[in-house]
Amino acid sequence: MDFRDSPEEAVFRADLRAWLAVNLPADWSDRQPNVGRYDVAFAREWTAMLHAGGWTGLSWPVKYGGRGLPLTYQGIYLEECARADAPDHIGPIGLAMAGPTILTVGTPAQKQRHLPKILTGEEIFCQGFSEPESGSDLASLRTRAERDGEDFVVNGQKIWSSYAEIADWCILLTRSEPTSSRHSGLTYLLLDMTSPGVEVRPLRQMTGDPEFNEIFFTDVRVPAANVLGAVGGGWQVAMTTLLHERGTLGFALTVILEKLLNRLIATARTVQLDGRCPAADPLMRDRIAGLWIDLQGLRYTNYRALSALLRTGAPGPEGSAAKLHWSEANQRLTSLAIEMMGAGGLLDGTDAWWGGFWSYAQLRSRGNTIEAGTSEILRTIIAERVLDLPRSR
Repeated sequence: MDFRDSPEEAVFRADLRAWLAVNLPADWSDRQPNVGRYDVAFAREWTAMLHAGGWTGLSWPVKYGGRGLPLTYQGIYLEECARADAPDHIGPIGLAMAGPTILTVGTPAQKQRHLPKILTGEEIFCQGFSEPESGSDLASLRTRAERDGEDFVVNGQKIWSSYAEIADWCILLTRSEPTSSRHSGLTYLLLDMTSPGVEVRPLRQMTGDPEFNEIFFTDVRVPAANVLGAVGGGWQVAMTTLLHERGTLGFALTVILEKLLNRLIATARTVQLDGRCPAADPLMRDRIAGLWIDLQGLRYTNYRALSALLRTGAPGPEGSAAKLHWSEANQRLTSLAIEMMGAGGLLDGTDAWWGGFWSYAQLRSRGNTIEAGTSEILRTIIAERVLDLPRSR
């Protein structure tokens, strides 16, 4: 396979690289990596710049604010953002999950109402799927949506909802038929997070950040016009959402791993352990090289997945494999960073390397093998649906 850019893609890449060079803050390459709380104000400002520059919704239809380009351009965008260590759009759930689902099954009014504002960052989405007793087993969810005239009345609880503390809207999966079970009787709603009866409670992680959230719904009224897809057909719509998440997730994860690997190399060249630079240790260099090989495996798996997506129009199983591979590679990478720093790797204050960046990153990486599908569940999916091994139950 020829992985070189076409002439048109090469022009796009050059234009994006030039735009990033001009628009990133002048001291960007010298800044210390962020540690801790998400900078919402900066994320909004950067997202507005991305949209004004024409870099959001690259593959979305032009009439909804996109550029109508092939998906390969989204891959180029992510590669160049990794090279420049550029920040992200403020609404990843809107871009990768809510938006593509609305494009696929939404009504014309829903598309016109939400899609342009997702791209500009005016509307931030969160995801309301998992519940305290329905995480990996999503079909057992119990949040209710009861029809009352022109509304659905929602009661229940969701958990592990990233960005819920700043979200304007939620893609919400509910049980609308009380006597139904498992995959039947579910309805997918677009819920306004400012509605009366919505309460968000942040969950503090071991990093100290409240990155995930619980959402409680008490008699929340959602217009029936906000049903996405068919009433009772929520499971099929939810699978559309998850397919789109898996379809684009691999490239985003590659960006994260590449950024961290570059920082690991910088750490190896800079810190002193017992009077010696880790980069001078051949065993340490060998372990870093192993992580670089992990990165390339992830990158080319994503190329293969993109090729299949362009050929078939549907995301394949590679997304599950990429997420599993990335989450465990990321944990190995952050653990190696802590090891090469010695006792200094345990510090998390201003006296630590990069203000405690690696200490924070190592703690945060523990959640990688839980969020977006646990490693155990992903291995089961790969075994049963990719390798066609006997089902576990």
